[in-house]
Amino acid sequence: MPKIVQINTALNCGSHGRIVEQISHVAAERGFETTIVHGARYVNKSEFTDVQTTTKKQELVNGVWNFIFDTHGLGLKCATKSLITKLEEIKPDIVHLHNIHGYYLNYQILFDYLKNICVPVVWTLHDCWSMTGHCSQFENYNCDKWKTQCHDCQYLMDWYPRAIIDRSRKNYELKKRCFTSLENMTIVPVSHWLENVVKQSFLAKYPIKVINNGVDTLSFRPIIPTSFRPSEASGEISSNQKFKILGVASNWDNDKGVQEFIKLSSNPDYQVIMIGVKNELKKKLPQNIIAVSRTNNQNELAEYYSMADVFVNPTYKDTFPTVNLEALACGTPVITYKTGGSPESITPETGIVVDKGNFEQLCEAIDIVRNNGKDYYSTNCRERAVKFYNKDDRYKDYIDLYENIIDNSDI
Repeated sequence: MPKIVQINTALNCGSHGRIVEQISHVAAERGFETTIVHGARYVNKSEFTDVQTTTKKQELVNGVWNFIFDTHGLGLKCATKSLITKLEEIKPDIVHLHNIHGYYLNYQILFDYLKNICVPVVWTLHDCWSMTGHCSQFENYNCDKWKTQCHDCQYLMDWYPRAIIDRSRKNYELKKRCFTSLENMTIVPVSHWLENVVKQSFLAKYPIKVINNGVDTLSFRPIIPTSFRPSEASGEISSNQKFKILGVASNWDNDKGVQEFIKLSSNPDYQVIMIGVKNELKKKLPQNIIAVSRTNNQNELAEYYSMADVFVNPTYKDTFPTVNLEALACGTPVITYKTGGSPESITPETGIVVDKGNFEQLCEAIDIVRNNGKDYYSTNCRERAVKFYNKDDRYKDYIDLYENIIDNSDI
C-alpha cells in the first residue's frame, strides 16, 4: 500500500484543511495510506492518522519571533527534527505539501530532508508565499520584485505574515535555494492565475499542473432555509423581503471588502449579511448589517448561501476562493472583483465580474442580477459547480497525479 504524507497548517479546519482531509478520503478509496502533518492552532477531528508538530504555545512564541525578525518558516528546529524522525519511520512514497507557512515547522530543515530521501514531492500552492521574500499575496501592491529578487520590502506590516524588520532579500535567496533543490517535484497551482505567477518565478523549472479546489456538492446544494439562531441572524432572514446580499470570509478586513459591504448596507432595498465576523468587527459594523460568526457547519452555511439573492465577493487578494464555488453549488449567482483567480469560476450565466475596486460597477452588477432574478442564474450555477468543482472529481486528479508519479519513479 503506497504511503502519502500531506503537510498543511490546519487539520480538517478551514478551506485548506478540509481540502487535505477530502484528498485523503479519495486517496484511501484508491488504496493509499495517508498521514496528515499539521500545526496546533487550527485542528478539528480527522479520520486519518495525524502528526502535530508543535503546541499552541510554541506557535505563539515562534509567531512573535517571526513578527519581529521576519523569519517566517525558520523557527522550530527541534520540532521539525522530531517530525523528520517520524517521517523516517513512515517512509512515505510521496510527500504532498500544502501551506508550509503558519509558524508550525522549519522549511529549511524539511527541504534538506526531502532532498536527501529523494522521494517525489507534490506541492499545492494556495498562495504566493513560496515565491516571495516575505508576503503571501502581492497582487494589490503592483510589486514584481518576486520575479527576480525581493529586497527592501515596503509592505511588511500590510499583509500576512506581518513583520517589523525587513529580511526579504535573505528570505528570497534562502527560499530559492531550498525550494529549487529537489529533483522530483510537481507544482500544483489552484488556479490558472497562480499558474501564470509560478511560470514567472524560480519555481518555473518544475512541472506544473493546475488542479482547482473542489467543494462538497452534496452538502453545498440549493436548500430551503429552515430556521436560524436568533442570536446569530436576528430571526428568520428568509422571511425578509429585501434583496439579500451575502458575503462569507474566514477573516474579514478591507482586503476582503468590508468597506464595500458597509457602503452597500446604506441602500434601504438591500439586506446585507456577512458570515465569519469576529466580535470586534461586529461592534464596528452598521446595525442594519446582519453579522454572523464563523461556522464550520456546512449545512448551516448552505442555508445562508441558498437564501441569498446574490453572493458578493469584492476581494482584493485571492487565488481561487472556495466561497465562490460554495455559492454556485447552492444555486446562487456570484459577483466578484477581477482579482487573482476569483473570476475563473464565473461565467456570464452564473454571475458577473467587475473591475477591482470599482464600487460603481459593483452596484450596477447587483442591479443586473436583481433585475434578472436569481432564477435566471440558479440552474447554471448549480450545473457548473457539479460539473467542474465537485470535490470527488477534483481530488481524483490528485490521485491520478500520485499514481502517474509513482509509475514513472524508481520507488
